[in-house]
Amino acid sequence: MQDLSLHLLDLVQNSIAAGATQIVINVEEDEEKDWLSIAIEDNGRGMDNETIKRATDPFYTTRTTRKVGLGLPLFKATTERCGGHLNLQSTVGKGTRIEAEFQLGHIDRPPFGRIDETMVTLILCNAEIDFVYSHKTKYGQFLLDTREIRKIIGELPINNVEVITWIQSYIREGLNEINGGVL
Repeated sequence: MQDLSLHLLDLVQNSIAAGATQIVINVEEDEEKDWLSIAIEDNGRGMDNETIKRATDPFYTTRTTRKVGLGLPLFKATTERCGGHLNLQSTVGKGTRIEAEFQLGHIDRPPFGRIDETMVTLILCNAEIDFVYSHKTKYGQFLLDTREIRKIIGELPINNVEVITWIQSYIREGLNEINGGVL
């Protein structure tokens, strides 16, 4: 995958396919320790131990439409290529947590990409799901919580064009702010 936002899109699609109604994404950059942490947690149907063991195998998938599942294996390969590791925890009936930690400044680390577009796409196409996106850097923390947005907009659908346009601007401005004015 060309950037981390595409990895996020793919992994969150797994959460959606697992029936999640709430998906939390936490990104933390620590320049001092040269470390990047990305965690995705959902309340989907979860996985049993056998599925967890096989989830990072590219030739294993629970899908019936094809015989390979590359999202998690590619993300794991990216983390390992960048001096890190991937941890997968899941409980049947409760959900799944994926956490990847890798070297922030590693030459092979993909750029973040367009997180704003990824989040807007997820919200636009999955209006019934609650998304929380948190991103922390040395400059501060950005938080997007669709539950809070729903409280503000009332009866207006979250995937309304004006709301989505505002959400994208909000994300872009927030990420710009916590990245020292550089996106």
